[in-house]
Amino acid sequence: MRIATLSLALLLAAGPLEAETRYITDQFEVTLRTGESTQHSIIRMLGSGAAVNLLETNPDSGYSRIQAADGQEGWVITRFLMDAPAARNQLAAARDRLAQAEQQRQEFNQRLTALNEQKSSVEEQNRLLREQAEQLQQEITRIKRTAGKALEIDEERQKLKQYLRTLETDLQKIRAENESLKDRSARDWFMVGGGVLLLGVITGVLAGRMRGRRRSGWEGL
Repeated sequence: MRIATLSLALLLAAGPLEAETRYITDQFEVTLRTGESTQHSIIRMLGSGAAVNLLETNPDSGYSRIQAADGQEGWVITRFLMDAPAARNQLAAARDRLAQAEQQRQEFNQRLTALNEQKSSVEEQNRLLREQAEQLQQEITRIKRTAGKALEIDEERQKLKQYLRTLETDLQKIRAENESLKDRSARDWFMVGGGVLLLGVITGVLAGRMRGRRRSGWEGL
C-alpha cells in the first residue's frame, strides 16, 4: 500500500502524463465525470469507439483523466479504455479502406483501359504514318527516276538541237555551193558559147580569105 501511495505521489509530483490515444470500449457508452468516483457529476456520455487523449491514470481509484476530441476533459473508468479502436470501428475502417481500394482499382482499370485505347490509337497512327512514309519514299523514288529520265531526255534534245543546227549549217553550205556551181556553169556556158561564136567568126573570115585567094588565082589564069 505504501508503494502504491508512493508511486501515486511520484506521478502527481511529476505532473500529468504525456497524452496518449485511447479508445472507448465498444460495448456501451461511458460516462465522463468531473472526478474519480461515481459520486462526481456526469459531464457527458462518450460513445463507443470514440478516440480520446489519455492525460493521466490513477491505479488506486481505477479512473483515468482524458481529453475528448472537442477538448473537454474529465474522468472515466480506466478499464473502459482500450489501446486499439473498437472491433466494429476497425471493421468499418477496414470496409472503408476496402471500398477505397476497390474504387482505386476500378479507377486504375479505367485508366488502364484508356491507356490501352490510346496505345491502340497510337499504334494505328504509327502504322498509318509508316504507310505514308513508304508511299512518300516510293513517290520520291519515282520522281527521282522521272527526273533522271527528264535529264536524259533534255540532254538528248540538246544533242538533237545541236545536230539540227549542224545539218542546217551544212545545208546552207550545200545551197551556197549549188548557187556557186550554177553561177559557174552559167559562166562556163557563156564562155563556151562565146568561144564557139568567135570560132565561127574566125572560121568565116578565114574561109572568105581563102575564097578570095582562089578567085585571084583563077583570074590570073
